Amino acid sequence: MSKFKFSPKKSLVVGTLALALSAQAQDGFFQSHLEKQKAIEKEYLDAVDFSSFKVHLKEITKNPHIAGTPENELVQQYMAKVMTDAGMDTKLYPYDVYLPNHPGESHLEIVSPVKMTLSQQEAILDEDPFSSDKRLYLGFNAFSGSGDVTAEVVYVNYGTREDFAKLKEMGVDLTGKVVIARYGGNFRGYKAKYAEEAGAIGLVVYTDPKDNGYVRGDVYPDGPYYNETTIQRGSMLTLDWTGDPLTPNEPALPLDGDKKVKRLDPKEVDFHTIPVTPIGYGAAKEILSRMKGQAVPEAWQGGLPFDYKIEGGSDLKVRVMVDQPVDFIRANNVVGTFKGSKYPDEWIILGAHFDAWSFGATDPNSGTAMLLTLAEAIGKLVKEGKAPERSIMIGHWDAEEQGVIGSTEWVEHMRDELKANAVAYMNFDGGVNGRNFGASAAPTLKKIIMDAAKDVAYPGSSKTVYEVWAGKNKEPRMGNLGGGSDHIAFYMHVGVPSLGGGTGGMTPYHSNYDNFYYYSKFVDPSFKMGGTVAQVFGLVALRLANGDVIPYDVPRYAQDLKGHFENAVKNVQTIAPDFQEFDQANAALAQLEASSKSYQKALDAALAKGTISDKELKKINEELIGLEKSWIDPKGMYYGEWYKSLYVCNDPFSGYASWILPGIQYEVAINRTEKLEEWDSRYAKAISNLSKKIDNITKAL
Repeated sequence: MSKFKFSPKKSLVVGTLALALSAQAQDGFFQSHLEKQKAIEKEYLDAVDFSSFKVHLKEITKNPHIAGTPENELVQQYMAKVMTDAGMDTKLYPYDVYLPNHPGESHLEIVSPVKMTLSQQEAILDEDPFSSDKRLYLGFNAFSGSGDVTAEVVYVNYGTREDFAKLKEMGVDLTGKVVIARYGGNFRGYKAKYAEEAGAIGLVVYTDPKDNGYVRGDVYPDGPYYNETTIQRGSMLTLDWTGDPLTPNEPALPLDGDKKVKRLDPKEVDFHTIPVTPIGYGAAKEILSRMKGQAVPEAWQGGLPFDYKIEGGSDLKVRVMVDQPVDFIRANNVVGTFKGSKYPDEWIILGAHFDAWSFGATDPNSGTAMLLTLAEAIGKLVKEGKAPERSIMIGHWDAEEQGVIGSTEWVEHMRDELKANAVAYMNFDGGVNGRNFGASAAPTLKKIIMDAAKDVAYPGSSKTVYEVWAGKNKEPRMGNLGGGSDHIAFYMHVGVPSLGGGTGGMTPYHSNYDNFYYYSKFVDPSFKMGGTVAQVFGLVALRLANGDVIPYDVPRYAQDLKGHFENAVKNVQTIAPDFQEFDQANAALAQLEASSKSYQKALDAALAKGTISDKELKKINEELIGLEKSWIDPKGMYYGEWYKSLYVCNDPFSGYASWILPGIQYEVAINRTEKLEEWDSRYAKAISNLSKKIDNITKAL
């Protein structure tokens, strides 16, 4: 049933969208096939059951379900059943991965000048029935070191690389100290890495109310912001690779399986050794308010009602005790496939992880519920004989929270097939976290997202998702993917064009309050955004699946790269003021721009004529799938050879930010100029390789 049926105003929107559908969805399609595709898209939009999202979200967030628990297995079984019922061929991919999924024993207390045990868990709230669940764990950081330390305290702001450099400049000695850092500014694991490197023996991490708390607005349960007991959990893993810590570059196949995988000895792996524990700002206040040392730099002042100090002084001592078990657990990825009717070996992959720190209503399972809703809608088309021409796969990844592990193991397991077959990967980790639509993507996928957003109504509005997303801008702002989620291995290790998208807003991130009650009160009480996101990205999937020529925006490579190299030059000039340009890369970039224009012209003409044979189309599309692989360099990055993409990587000093042209970014970050010529050559080679591939496709058109 169409969601627009009961509203005359929304019927008008449908009419507008029908007109839009006639103007859009042309990229990659022969003119003669457009009418059929538009009919399929309209049928798909009508097939999305908006009420289904709420049903799925409620079911999969009934229990806390951290990786490796029976409750997480229940979620896995539910997803497999829904996908199988929708008509997908559903398969389980088990891996034995090394991780902590339980806090073990931990204590945090002020030893002097008073004795005080500090809370490490959220308060039980009368308004929130989920908060009293006895299976909820203490706040903990996975891959904390184990230890029992008592020492003086130093406040290190966000604990970024720059913050620790500032403390060194100020002459603050961290040797033998417990440091306290606020969340934000970088991936939490780097707070522990830099603290340990500076000589600290323990770390306490808290969320400051200036960043998420009463300074921002009403706190939970009266508002969406962190209350004084809310704790952000999360992994501390910071290795030179992503995935299972014992099997870099290889899948962590089951220990009891036929094929044996060589695993590293945990003693050989560079895990953090200092004990780490996260707390709420109510507990942090007890430490910070007792500090007596020098005043902090102005930018380091948080939102608690006193002047922050850097040192606690000799009277203030804090004990941090963590005994965290780490062992092998069975992680199970669930992958469903709608087999392509024409090109079954060309894959469009959508995915999200399903394991959670607690109930996971926003992170990750809003994405899970959306993907199940999307699967059911495509399943209706398949059951009517309208299967996608390329295979559409949906992967639900396990053990993401401890270090993006399940998806990485699957990519390493399926590396050769993905290199040859994967058209795109779309990630929806917490994909429906609010009402603000957004996306980040590889250059080739940016336009297809924007076009799809033009053909979907924004709930409760006469506007499309695109119009609301763009706001007052001519075009929506679209970012580049950074770190922190399941696209990493697809995009940065194998070279599959990737995107992350959905809706955002305030969330109870990684806390015990991330439950269905919070979601229904503050995230999206209307429960309309799940269906909306499914509509947008279902259209993206169907266009990628059914396009006669894979609808990549090939000219966008040159367009984006031009700006990226201009920024790279400016960055290099901060360490080498006389630096002028990357001349080899610039020459290759000029050729790429010319090649891209020729390709687009030839493509437009070929699509208008519609005379390319199936055999020629197969070859053209195989070569298009190979374009992104131009960025994959076997040598990889100097900070970790596992990261193979010369185009993009997560920032190895903060973990979350997107580094474009990461080889050059790294040289700037470490203030090294002698390898810039090497990078000019490596980038020129990759860009020239990309141009040649585009020229070959143009000839075939």
